[in-house]
Amino acid sequence: MKLANKVAIITGAASGMGKCAALLFAQEGAKIAAADVSEGALKDTVDQIAASGGQAIAIRADVAKAADVERMVNEAVTKFGKLDIIYNNAGIEGESAFLANMTEEQFDRVIAINLRGVWLGMKYALPHMMRQRSGSIINTASIAALVGLKGSTAYAAAKAGVIAMTRVAAAEYGRYNIRVNAICPGAIETPMAQRIRAGAAPNPAAIKRISLLERMAQPEEIARVALFLASDDASFATGAPFIIDGGWTVP
Repeated sequence: MKLANKVAIITGAASGMGKCAALLFAQEGAKIAAADVSEGALKDTVDQIAASGGQAIAIRADVAKAADVERMVNEAVTKFGKLDIIYNNAGIEGESAFLANMTEEQFDRVIAINLRGVWLGMKYALPHMMRQRSGSIINTASIAALVGLKGSTAYAAAKAGVIAMTRVAAAEYGRYNIRVNAICPGAIETPMAQRIRAGAAPNPAAIKRISLLERMAQPEEIARVALFLASDDASFATGAPFIIDGGWTVP
């Protein structure tokens, strides 16, 4: 197993890519601290891990709040004795609006969760990893950080910031044998994508424009990339944005 005896915190673990990663990491031997604001759905994630013979705890946490994130990290370490991996995956799409029409509240909410939440996750996880002189941090960015998507000012800014913070953290903490990487997903069939489409089916013509593979990815495909980055298979990978977009950014 790739993560035997490892302890991992995964935020946004109640659904989508976070849930898939929690299930996969547990299958590969990790003890999971699953965090989310959705307690009911989070319980389902933990129950599925337990039913498969794994170990997991559910932690309700709003990643935009420092006290919640500090408590989340402390609970994980108290329960499992250490912290090897944190996957800062929680995020929201926010409300779509052209830049001049976006309110301060709309902008601030997306930045608080998608950018500050990642910073807080790293801030409170790093001291534990520094003491043991090892760790893997995985941050969820987005293809929106790399291409111009109309109506996504706050989301794009947050995700670009995640890539920048990832590089800075990798530079600052590599001497402690801590690796920090980001994943930039393209079009993924998650509850977020379904909300953006207002429940409608994917538009085949639109998908062809943004995927050379002419399909959306499943969240399990992103979870497998996260597993690679969490494991020793990625022992020399740090400071990098891993673009998993089906060829969206190919000119």
